[in-house]
Amino acid sequence: MKHKKDLFVLLLILSLAGCEGAAPDRSGQAAGPPELPEEILAASEIIDAGGILESVTYLGGDEVEGRGPGSRGDRLAREYLAQRLEGLGLEPAFAGASWDQPFDLVGVDSAMPDQWTFRGADGDLSFRFREEYMGASGVQQPSVSIDDAEVVFVGYGIQAPEEQWDDFKGVDLNGKILLMLNDDPDWDPDLFDGERKLYYGRWMYKYESAGRQGAAGAIIVHTTSSAGYPWQVVDASWNGEKFELVAGDEPRAAVHAWLTEEAAGRLAELGGHDLSELIEGARSREFRPVPLGVTTSLRFDVQIRTTETANTAGVLRGSDPDLADQYVIFSAHHDHFGIGEPDATGDNIYNGALDNGVAMAQVLAIAEAFASLDAPPRRSLMFLFPAAEEQGMLGSKYFAESNAFAPGKIAANINLELGNVWGPTEDVVVFGKGKNTLEDLLVDVAQLQDRVVRADDDPRAGWYYRSDQFSLARVGVPAIWFRSGSRVRGRPEGWGKERFQEWIATRYHQPIDEVGEDWNYDGLVEDARLAFWLGSIVADRQDLPTWYPGDEFENVRKAALAGP
Repeated sequence: MKHKKDLFVLLLILSLAGCEGAAPDRSGQAAGPPELPEEILAASEIIDAGGILESVTYLGGDEVEGRGPGSRGDRLAREYLAQRLEGLGLEPAFAGASWDQPFDLVGVDSAMPDQWTFRGADGDLSFRFREEYMGASGVQQPSVSIDDAEVVFVGYGIQAPEEQWDDFKGVDLNGKILLMLNDDPDWDPDLFDGERKLYYGRWMYKYESAGRQGAAGAIIVHTTSSAGYPWQVVDASWNGEKFELVAGDEPRAAVHAWLTEEAAGRLAELGGHDLSELIEGARSREFRPVPLGVTTSLRFDVQIRTTETANTAGVLRGSDPDLADQYVIFSAHHDHFGIGEPDATGDNIYNGALDNGVAMAQVLAIAEAFASLDAPPRRSLMFLFPAAEEQGMLGSKYFAESNAFAPGKIAANINLELGNVWGPTEDVVVFGKGKNTLEDLLVDVAQLQDRVVRADDDPRAGWYYRSDQFSLARVGVPAIWFRSGSRVRGRPEGWGKERFQEWIATRYHQPIDEVGEDWNYDGLVEDARLAFWLGSIVADRQDLPTWYPGDEFENVRKAALAGP
């Protein structure tokens, strides 16, 4: 399979001598189930529905108030996690014998106008806040002012030298408003990995890309198919205070915005263009930015405040003196959206029970299983609960870049998120399948549950770039995120996929994401045991996991292993 390389990877030295042996790209070929030690199999029985239910009932309950970053609920959740880890006999992971790795967040609350007006040769056109556009400040300053900025359609807004792709062609876009597609090229399997969305297609990349062009703002065209979620998720995620890490000297566009597909079509028409024709023109390496003949002015105030949150983690020290300074990390983010806009029932607590309460409960159960062993594995184990994932994976980014644990000393990351509460499945889905040898081990251990490993159903959603394992992967750590598939045992074909899609459409990032009386915990138990077995193998074997040859993160790993 052809693998594309992240823009950030390309900025690293690509000629470093390899320190990992090239692993064969088995990509899901089963070698047969491993013979796990009896004590490992017995310890996995500790992972059960009762323990997971107990943890998620608290972490996904109203008492922790949706675990918003820097909030009372954030602190309560972290205190609970630390108490549980301490009760299992683990060590605090961070400096000063602390369970927490604190860091500052900048809260950015933008008072966006009720309507955003654009001007064309034949008149004006306004879009309604929340219904047709969403927006926020892209800079950490008390106000934003843009005057008569020209709107330019820039296609996908991508610069990818390894794909010979540049949507900007050297055009001066300083001070412009860039209209761009929420996707990457997906019509050719030999171009940008075909249907699988990569980081180039993610909204985070789009805004970063606009900043590098000196643009005043960026507007992403939302479609449910390209984003992987409906407009209501954009509304819930972008309304109110947003959090960021403290800004450095990186270039930033002043406005980060979204338009519905219908609104974007009308914006193009205002300048005498057809959006579908613009999109068709963008499907080519020869595309050049298209000025729309439309301008806009925008002014709004911004409330800026600094608050503190923290990553929480505990460590079970490894038993091998030569390998104990290497870590296998199990992760599940602890944050959600806190208290926000009420839904139709008046509920204003965004509990985040499935996202990500159940995964925290799974990681706690895995920690308990490891803590029960008479002797720990050879490598050390870390149970990490990153902060502010919903704000753009900020906690895991801070952890990965802080060098509190050198990336070259992290053997692997097994990330858990968006668990399965619909029942045991015949399959296991790997998000971004085809990246590293953790998948080979997963294929083998999944056979112990009579399950098969496959790629996710919606590669266009770019799920691999939407959770915390991405932050670890960006610094080279072989990282995997998997969950139950859609083939629920005893249910008709397609039933599981329908349940998950229904959840995304109606509950994702909504107050209704609460612990359900109808939840089936068997799939959560299966997945947690699978992660436990996988981690136990990685922690005990001599060889380190590797990225498949040619993967976008392969050279970053070589640099990490060769580093000081």
